[in-house]
Parts: sequence; structure tokens; C-alpha cells
Amino acid sequence: MLAYIVRRLLYAGPILLGVNLFTFILFFGINTPDDIARMQLGPKYASEESIQRWKTERGYDKPMFYNPAREGVEKLTDTLFVDKSLRMFAFEFGQANDGHDIALEIRGRMAPSFAVALPTFVLSLFAAITLALLLVFFRATALDFWGVTLCVTMMSISSMFYIIGGQWLVSKIWALAPVSGYAQGLDMVRFLCLPVLIGVVAGVGSGTRWYRTIFLEEISRDYVRTARAKGLSELATLFRHVLKNAMIPILTGVVVVIPALFLGSLLMESFFAIPGLGSYTIEAIRSQDFGIVRSMVFIGSVLYIFGLILTDLSYTLVDPRVRLG
Repeated sequence: MLAYIVRRLLYAGPILLGVNLFTFILFFGINTPDDIARMQLGPKYASEESIQRWKTERGYDKPMFYNPAREGVEKLTDTLFVDKSLRMFAFEFGQANDGHDIALEIRGRMAPSFAVALPTFVLSLFAAITLALLLVFFRATALDFWGVTLCVTMMSISSMFYIIGGQWLVSKIWALAPVSGYAQGLDMVRFLCLPVLIGVVAGVGSGTRWYRTIFLEEISRDYVRTARAKGLSELATLFRHVLKNAMIPILTGVVVVIPALFLGSLLMESFFAIPGLGSYTIEAIRSQDFGIVRSMVFIGSVLYIFGLILTDLSYTLVDPRVRLG
């Protein structure tokens, strides 16, 4: 097991370095340091002197990958790539355009994003699996037909509709929760119940339909027919055999959600004025602060690769074939 974990971690290093390099080339290929300086200064004040001064103050005046003005190893280390990208591996993200420390802002905003994303994730997963098992139990009946129809309808509706409709119905008409805002402590529950509820409702349609497809594929296998022939009830077959053997595709789908647990939801946090990482990214895009955007892309890549490693490890727990192999 230890050798397996070490091997997966060694694979992650080159992948993360490649993603980092590609992101750097993409950002500075589309927007050079001069372009970034002009966008921040505005066309009225974007003289050559002011552009050069802005670049020098923020470390954008260095060459991209090779610095011929330096000696020895500094020819490669005193560059824009090392200063703006490789330092991220030590979680040194530098400063935003307004002078605030990016790492400090990220640490402060992780808790609100996590407070919204974690209950949404857990409740959505529980609701989708439960409803999918219910539809499979009553498969080929009117309940199954109308349940699938409702799921397709729900997944066809934009998440914007759920957010705006939920704010209007729950907050304006019923006055059960605040329209937006955030608070610390126990008062946080009052502000988070509505976005969590909307997040669950918006995702339960697609999740239920996906898990129903997985369970239907499993229920037609030989081991299910064998369990039925031995006298096992349909309900026991679903929970003791079908659900257990469907864990691999379920875990594969869950890994995609792991970055969102920390990075938050862009739309949800923006509409509900939650000071999380999602709204932080939106604000950075709006203000064209590429330092923040690059940092968020890097963190998302790290979390996604970490999620893939966790998924591979969880395979060894639910599937003996992977563990023995």
C-alpha cells in the first residue's frame, strides 16, 4: 500500500508542473506584462514610464524563462516563471494588485466556502443515491417513469433559475431566510440554509439520474440473479450488493466535487454575498487581477490531483481486485 501511495504521488509531481507551465504560458501568451500593466493603469495613464514603474513594483519586469543579465543559476531562477509560478509550489502566491497578500486572503476565505460546499455535497450525495435506489426498486412502474421525467426536467433548468427563484420564494415571499449575507458563529446557519438548499435541489436531478443508470447496470449482473435465487429480498439485494458494487463509479464522480469543497461555487457565493473563494475569484476576474486568478487555478489543480489520488486509494478499499493487483 505504501509503495502504491508513493507511486501515485510521484505521478502527481510532473502533472502539476505541466499544468503550472501550461497555465503560465496561457496567461502571459494572451496578456503580456505590458498588457496587464495597461489594464491596471487604464488607457489615460498608460505611458511607457508608468508601465515600466508598475512592472518594476510588482516584479513583472523580469524575463519569462531566461535572464541573461544574471550570473550562474540566477539566469534560470531570477525569471518571471520562477517568481510567479514555481513559488506557488511553496504556496507563496505573492500580492494582489491592491497590495493584499493572496495567501492570507485565501486562508481567510476557505472557511466560508467550505461551510457552504460541504453540507451541499453531503446532502446532495445522500439525496441522489437514496432517490436513485427508490426509482430502481420501483423500476418499470409509473413512479419510475415520472421520477425520471422530473429528474430530466430539473437538470434541464439553469442553476440561475434555482438561485433567483429560491431567493424570491423563500426570502421575499415566505421570509424564512435572508436574501444574502454571511455571519460568523451559530448565526451563520441562518444565512447558509438557503444556498445549501438551492445547491441540493439544483443538483439532485442530474445526480439521481446518473446513479439510477449505474444501479440499473449493476442490477442486471449475474451476482444479483444469484442473490435473488438464494432467497434474498429485493431491498436487501439493493443495499447489500448493488450499492456496494456500484461504489467505484460513485467514487469517480465524487472526485470532481472535491475542489469545489474548498474553492466554493462561483455563482452561489456571488449571488448570496458569501466571502468565499468563489466570490474572490469572480472579483479577481472582474478587476483583471491575474495574480489571484493564477493562484486559484493552481490551487484547483492541486486539489483535483489530490482528489484523484484519494479516489485511487479508495478503490483499494471497495474493490479487492484493485488491492490484489
